[in-house]
Amino acid sequence: MVSAPRLSVIIPAWNEAEWLPRTLAATQQELASIRHTSEIIVVDNASTDATAQIAQQAGCRVVFEPERRISRARNAGAEIANGDYLLFVDADTWPDGDLIRATLDALDSGAVCGGGARVAFDHLTHRIYRWGAAAWNALSARLGLAAGCYVFCTREAFEAVGGFSERVYAGEEVFLSRAMARWGRHHGQRFQILETPVMTSGRKADWFSPAQHILVVLQALLLPWSLRSRRLAWFWYTRPKG
Repeated sequence: MVSAPRLSVIIPAWNEAEWLPRTLAATQQELASIRHTSEIIVVDNASTDATAQIAQQAGCRVVFEPERRISRARNAGAEIANGDYLLFVDADTWPDGDLIRATLDALDSGAVCGGGARVAFDHLTHRIYRWGAAAWNALSARLGLAAGCYVFCTREAFEAVGGFSERVYAGEEVFLSRAMARWGRHHGQRFQILETPVMTSGRKADWFSPAQHILVVLQALLLPWSLRSRRLAWFWYTRPKG
């Protein structure tokens, strides 16, 4: 009997002591029900809280990435991963069993080199955010763009495209989606956005105003080069105090 390909779940985390326990518990519970062997790797991205200790106590592999750049954190996890399949999950995101099985079915088919999922938020405080989420899901499905909170791929495809771009501080999942789609077309595979949604936190709706969200979207669309600047990518690297 041929064993199923191994799955590596990679969770980048910067000061996620509050959110990480729920993500690890949910992910470990769902992984226990699949036929694929699996591992969870938590990338401690220069945390100053108990992120690394929480991951170690939960039995995860932990790797330290000193530079606070999300693409570097994701790549650092992939570098030590043992899996044939890679699944990148944010520390405030909770994939259920249906989504993980759909992910593995897609990769097992041999027709899919990677993909993402529709995004569902645990709460959104303003209708503008709900409209924005609906617009993103429509755009994601139409253009084949994965949301950063849930990205999956084969190791072969990931290594072939060079992983996540380390030239940017944000938007690395979009660049990866496009690169994998191009690679897939040349290898008879596709980059697929799954209909099964992934649940993630709406905490940024609590942290930032609708005007700030709109400003960030316009910045990314009109000034994509700004994503190469840590200062201009403040939205992804700022937390409220207290």
